Amino acid sequence: MTIAIKWYGVSVRNGKESGEEMDVISVNKFRDNLKSLVEQVISRHEPLKVTRRAGEAFVIVSAEDWEREQETLHVLQNRDLMQQIAVSLDTHGKDLGYTPDNEQMNEITGI
Repeated sequence: MTIAIKWYGVSVRNGKESGEEMDVISVNKFRDNLKSLVEQVISRHEPLKVTRRAGEAFVIVSAEDWEREQETLHVLQNRDLMQQIAVSLDTHGKDLGYTPDNEQMNEITGI
């Protein structure tokens, strides 16, 4: 009987490094505990890999986390945006970036 084991695969969830663990469970155990496992995936913001005896495994992830990962992938695949981020980080690291005055900060923050 498979309950839950750890799988050492690639993970990009919530800042986790590649190679961190993802919970793995059999499809039968998943079916028997559907409600609680879905709540766990949503509340912990961690995916769950579900294995099937005669087929490919699948991963359960919350809609919020899925959308966040899709946005991250979009940014990472956009060469111009990544170059802009690199330039901004370099400028910030050299303390050469634009600093708004107090009035502009109040306008930006809505104070």
